[in-house]
Amino acid sequence: MNDNDFSYGDARGLPYRATSFWLSLAGEDVEDCARDERGVPRNPLLAQALPSPAEARVAPCELSDPLGEASHTIGNRTVRQYRSRVLVRATGECFLFCRHCYRRALLPSERTFISDKAMRDLTEILRAHEEVREVLISGGDPLTASDEQLRRLIDAVRAVPRRILIRLCTRAPVVQPRRVTNELVELLAASRPIHVILQINHPKELSETFLVRAESLAKAGIPLHSQSVLLRGINDEVSTLVELFSSLSINGIQPYYLFQGDLAQGTSHFRVPLSRGLELYSALRRELSGLELPRYAVDAPGGGGKVYLPEGIVERRGDLWILRAPDGSLHEYPEES
Repeated sequence: MNDNDFSYGDARGLPYRATSFWLSLAGEDVEDCARDERGVPRNPLLAQALPSPAEARVAPCELSDPLGEASHTIGNRTVRQYRSRVLVRATGECFLFCRHCYRRALLPSERTFISDKAMRDLTEILRAHEEVREVLISGGDPLTASDEQLRRLIDAVRAVPRRILIRLCTRAPVVQPRRVTNELVELLAASRPIHVILQINHPKELSETFLVRAESLAKAGIPLHSQSVLLRGINDEVSTLVELFSSLSINGIQPYYLFQGDLAQGTSHFRVPLSRGLELYSALRRELSGLELPRYAVDAPGGGGKVYLPEGIVERRGDLWILRAPDGSLHEYPEES
């Protein structure tokens, strides 16, 4: 990609990076955009991309590793939190550094693509653990790498003599659609079984250019899913979420997860109070069909894994929600104002 395709700069903590395509979807001047009293852009796309003074505030409940990935790391950039699957952080690069990112403290240290040795180690891990059925290739965004780099990583998974499902986690089709070339589609189609997992948080992200490229993936037999993060001031209205999930569904993209915000440092201004999130989800269950409705979930702080909401809630104790993780352990999640 040409450097001129990106806006790139430094910010306290997570670097700033956004594609010119993404910024054009906002329909507002980046330098002179409207901001709220915290300095956060009011535009739902620019709020996800532009740094703000609000990121300097670190709440007492926030963690540098909110999902506890360090405690589940079993190899260089390989994380195993669940028995049946592993996650590979292929790179710390992204086309768009989302301001709500839960890996914001980690990404700048992993800018290079995963090494050949780490790929060989991944193959050995998969050979040694026959119970692993899925590999999540994540980052950062693995599609910032070249097709050849991506091919080598996929080949490392396919070197194992059993069928393993790959989940390719990326925002590239949304924020830089031209990355989805015919050659990439052919590569992914030849790598099946593979599912593409997108992150889409607002209806304005569903550009015609993106939908055309998404259709090319679907026509190649590659299932598409979308996870969304519930974000204050961006998508925390029933009408916005209904439009988002119904539009995804009708365009052949399965709404997969709606995530309650993680306790990443400097992101409290994005988090919707859990009580409000539960109200929104209750309304969505009345408005959306089973095909349109994603699973509402939160990653239990400290590495407990995904907790489905509301069924994973044990009780509320004042300003704390008590959650039961998949392994039965209890975790606290704050009720924030």
